[in-house]
Amino acid sequence: MSEAPAPRLRRSVGRSAVDARHVLVAVLCVVGVVAAWWFVLAQATGPLPTPATVLGRTAAFIGNLLGAATDAPPAYAQLERWVDMSGLVFDTLVMSVLAMGLAGAGALVSIGSASRLMMVGDVGTRRQVLGRAVLLLTRGTHAVLRSVPELIWAMLIVFVLRPGILAGAIALALHELGVLGRLGSDVLDDLDPAPLRSLRSAGAGSPQLLMYGALPQVLPQLVTYLLYRWEIVIRATVVVGFITGAGLGHQLRLSLSFRRWTEVALVLLLYVLIVWVVEAIASWLRRLAR
Repeated sequence: MSEAPAPRLRRSVGRSAVDARHVLVAVLCVVGVVAAWWFVLAQATGPLPTPATVLGRTAAFIGNLLGAATDAPPAYAQLERWVDMSGLVFDTLVMSVLAMGLAGAGALVSIGSASRLMMVGDVGTRRQVLGRAVLLLTRGTHAVLRSVPELIWAMLIVFVLRPGILAGAIALALHELGVLGRLGSDVLDDLDPAPLRSLRSAGAGSPQLLMYGALPQVLPQLVTYLLYRWEIVIRATVVVGFITGAGLGHQLRLSLSFRRWTEVALVLLLYVLIVWVVEAIASWLRRLAR
């Protein structure tokens, strides 16, 4: 009877250790934030603007967006300006869809080579040395692609291709291929290897193993990831359009350059609307894929 409290004591000690780890993580986060602010303030070459100055500048900028600084009707209140911008909205949508199509196709082709389950061990290729080399090469390629931001890819691609929708789509697709390749290979690695071993023992090669054994199990999750990433890509199209001269991003750069503030407001409104529409469509398609 005297040894009954021991399990409760062990649970109490375990909870205390977990709580201590939580406190340590919280303290490290606070220290990191304070250190970051200290570094920023230490690098400042002059005094920071006062809150009143920031509020005044913000109010003036919002007034410019609303057209308070001009007597002309604002662009967002003119129907013909909405019609003129509709072509740019379509270009932005096309850029995002083309980018996700290219990234999805590339990920579908390469995730098998980036999966440890599919390339190494009793399920993988019979040439283990070759399988490990292909695995490292594919994973390294995915890592490089997703490490370079879309904006940098766009700046590089315009030196090869002429500016336009295709250049923007390829820049977005390269980054997304790296992301989808990592996500897809992780999904493959989490599969139950028993059915795949059965196919391998029956004489199936690596392409048949991927096509008939792995993809039918992971395809719904891959489609879900693809739709989630589409929601992110549609937000990046405006930034990429700054460089590639396509879609709403190109118009936003022109409007900012010529200080046409009400046009900037119109582009931002259209951008918010297109993001909402894409999120609604992606959510609907995800429900269908489940």
